[in-house]
Amino acid sequence: MFLSNDMIFSLTKKYGTPLYVYSEQILRERCREMKNLLPNKSFKVNYSAKANTNLELLKIIKEEGLDVDAMSPGEIYIEQLAGFESKQIFFISNNISAEEMRFAIDRDILISVDSLSQLEMYGQINSGGKIAVRFNPGKGAGHHEKVITAGKKTKFGVQKEQIPQVKDIIRKYNLKLVGINQHIGSLFLDWRDYIDGVCSFIEIAKEFPDLSFIDIGGGFGVPYKPDESRLDLNRLGKELDIVLKGFLEEYPNKDIIFKIEPGRYIVAECGVLLGSINSVKNSFGTTYVGTDIGFNVLARPVMYDSYHEMEIVKRNTGNDDKNNNDTRLTATIVGNICESGDILARDREIKAADVGDKLVIFNAGAYGYVMSSNYNCRLRPAEVLIDLNGEARLIRKRDTLESLAQNFPT
Repeated sequence: MFLSNDMIFSLTKKYGTPLYVYSEQILRERCREMKNLLPNKSFKVNYSAKANTNLELLKIIKEEGLDVDAMSPGEIYIEQLAGFESKQIFFISNNISAEEMRFAIDRDILISVDSLSQLEMYGQINSGGKIAVRFNPGKGAGHHEKVITAGKKTKFGVQKEQIPQVKDIIRKYNLKLVGINQHIGSLFLDWRDYIDGVCSFIEIAKEFPDLSFIDIGGGFGVPYKPDESRLDLNRLGKELDIVLKGFLEEYPNKDIIFKIEPGRYIVAECGVLLGSINSVKNSFGTTYVGTDIGFNVLARPVMYDSYHEMEIVKRNTGNDDKNNNDTRLTATIVGNICESGDILARDREIKAADVGDKLVIFNAGAYGYVMSSNYNCRLRPAEVLIDLNGEARLIRKRDTLESLAQNFPT
């Protein structure tokens, strides 16, 4: 872990809990690993910003030479604040309105649509414009059914069988199809899943001989559980290079660009979430460790039954015996939201906890703060960056009670 125990207590004393903390060093390392996935000069990495849209993290990601994906006008706005130019942003839309399309068109940002009706809407709004289409190759993968984004039971993408209709609409509105994209799902750790999806997808690409780019998607996973192995990027890169070189032997445009769109892999491991232990109790044979991290702060466990490694950090009491207590217990770790489902970990073996101790939740950099809310009128936490010099810098303020009411009409 990039934080010492002393730093944990120092940061939480200054900024309160819950608190998201990020490592600039780890963030930069992950960006570089993705950039080096393929030796091909015609290879670009688009960071999928929905994983974490903190403005300062986006600035670092841009400094590392990555482009960026957007899922909404709000993400486009934040990305442009971070310094990304229009040509560096790819709006991968899903069921958007005509107004949202115009928002991107007015800023000269390329849009990907993922249905025939949305392609028709785009043609009516921007006849003669450039467009990309998201296809569903029929193969999906992911750690939970809610994050599998390809295959027969997902809302995303155009089927291969609908290619004739795609071509008809493109001709009808004199559109220029410059790229196609896919995304099989999130958090795969076996490179074979990704290669299978790419092989299916490039068969679709062959139906469009003058593409400028092919976006083969993201979903690169990180190990959340201690017994999971890291994704073998070296092997994945080699196998991917073989597949794409084979494709280029047949494809007319030898200058085509290949893109990937990792989100989680870039930011997950650079972030931890710090909380406080506020209660410990035994109820009907179950030990509950109560924290101030509710699912309004970290939604992944309640939404996806997700596993996060957790660690109890003992408070400094001046009692060496207590501080060095390695007693373990099995407990259910819960938050402070008025919902029975507000559970971070069930029947987890952890170090014995006391009120005043801190809880560290690992791999919290992806789909953490971005999914937080003010449910129960709880305040969203602050975010802090540990820079390359080991110094802590506030990169988002904690909500205030006043901020809860700021959008009510006066």
